[in-house]
Amino acid sequence: MNQMLQDPQVETSQQTQPPPVPPEPPLREHPRFAKPQRVAFVEACWHHDVVREARFAFLKEAESRHLTHVDVFEVPGSFEIPLHAQILAKTRRYTAIVAAGLVVDGGIYRHEFVADTVIKALMDVQLRTEVPVFSAVLTPQQFHETEVHYDFFRKHFAIKGVEVAEACANTLLGLERLRGQVAAGIV
Repeated sequence: MNQMLQDPQVETSQQTQPPPVPPEPPLREHPRFAKPQRVAFVEACWHHDVVREARFAFLKEAESRHLTHVDVFEVPGSFEIPLHAQILAKTRRYTAIVAAGLVVDGGIYRHEFVADTVIKALMDVQLRTEVPVFSAVLTPQQFHETEVHYDFFRKHFAIKGVEVAEACANTLLGLERLRGQVAAGIV
């Protein structure tokens, strides 16, 4: 009788299958709008390679949230965003405006002053025109023109792009619902 003894560990490893790959989680279905929404995305060109990451992420997330009509406008810097936002809001073509920019130390203005001025002006635009304006205009405490900082802020702007798309879609849905209630005399 000729029997081969096999090492149980070898036998088990030869017979085991790799673990199954878990399925992709189902994409969350976001609510649809009653009317098509048109959004203006106003982007500053200072540190364009960083700021555009917000736009890329915004466009992708916006599409998943049924915001498919997005027009992109470029301005030289963040300081120029509020005027463009106001002119776009006054056209009544846009149901929302999104601003993106990176304000860093340098130039003739302190970055805190510029960022604060831009945010206040964007708030004024939305209150004057009743067109919601969203900001992904960021000002870091410290920004050094090193690859490490550029990489960090590219990733950070991508996150902000998703967040501003979510805020934009949720606000537009809320305003659509509120305006419908006002028109129906409910509110």
